[in-house]
Amino acid sequence: MSMEPTSVPGRPHGAGSAEQNSGGARGAEPPGIRRQAAWIIETVLADPSPGQAHIRELLREHLAAHPGRPDIALAEHLLALRSLTGLPAESKGLAPRPEKPARDARESMSLRIEKVLQGRMLVTAFQPIRELSTGRVVGVEAFTRFVSDGSDPAGEWFAAAAKAQLGSELELAALESALNSAVHLPAHLYVALKLSPATCLDPLLPGLLEESMVAVDRVVLELTDALADMQPAALAVALAPLRQRGLRLAVDHVGSHFDSIRHIRQICPDFIKLDRNLVAGIETDPLRHAFGEVMTDFAEQLGAVLIAEGIETSDELAAVAGLGVTTGQGYHLGRPTVRLRDWAGWKEPVREFRPLAGR
Repeated sequence: MSMEPTSVPGRPHGAGSAEQNSGGARGAEPPGIRRQAAWIIETVLADPSPGQAHIRELLREHLAAHPGRPDIALAEHLLALRSLTGLPAESKGLAPRPEKPARDARESMSLRIEKVLQGRMLVTAFQPIRELSTGRVVGVEAFTRFVSDGSDPAGEWFAAAAKAQLGSELELAALESALNSAVHLPAHLYVALKLSPATCLDPLLPGLLEESMVAVDRVVLELTDALADMQPAALAVALAPLRQRGLRLAVDHVGSHFDSIRHIRQICPDFIKLDRNLVAGIETDPLRHAFGEVMTDFAEQLGAVLIAEGIETSDELAAVAGLGVTTGQGYHLGRPTVRLRDWAGWKEPVREFRPLAGR
């Protein structure tokens, strides 16, 4: 991962060499995010407070699970703390941030975003995408986790970045982080990377993908926002060279953006993703079920793979499989994870997975 910008401040550059991505061979300094994570870990472990002993012990366990990767160990540690408490950062003994006027708050968030961009304080979690007939993992979706002093969800970071005119910078930094992490995935998996249509048109994108150690034909760009009227044609032109080399395109949130369906034919996606809002309750809701049938037929006409997102129960899984949906993801099929050992397990055949018949 390239950690130190050399031209435009805050803009991500291409992926580093194999030695850089492996953690800095031959005694080289580790990338910036690992140096920073190592410094944070050292500071936490040096705290002699008796009341923090359980925190230190948990951190040591995460370090042992990720030798040579303090960035992943720290991210897993932070996620574990939030999972254990279910509370924001100030509930874990940290001083609450004082209330500020809205303008000051926006400026503060902009500074935090700049800090993330400059230090590449990003970690990627991957969620498996499974073939519903066998349970086999065929791809993953990348989710960004922020190593920061706040507990804001990732979506809020990206929304704030867009308001601060830093949306493309943050999206491309997240994409770079995901591509560098993806070198540790089983080689047969495709990698779905979330981008807004506007960022897909950013001239920096082709160079970032070409310099990555992940082959272009394993990359799926997942459009996260509804398309404006002029964007489908512009996307077709901008992405044509990459798509000729195997880059694939997915349309996300189908079922939530009601104006997006009329644009789908124009961009000819390889994947169409049914939104969680559609999948939730699809086993009992006739309207959701009917829309799912329509989208199944539509995807078949386009030659696209239909993916059901947010499958959280066995009933939802059975319902979407019964519609003829061939692939899916969700907590019922596997949560996003930063653990290398979880990623490695996705190359193994699935055991005790009950195949589900389609229509």
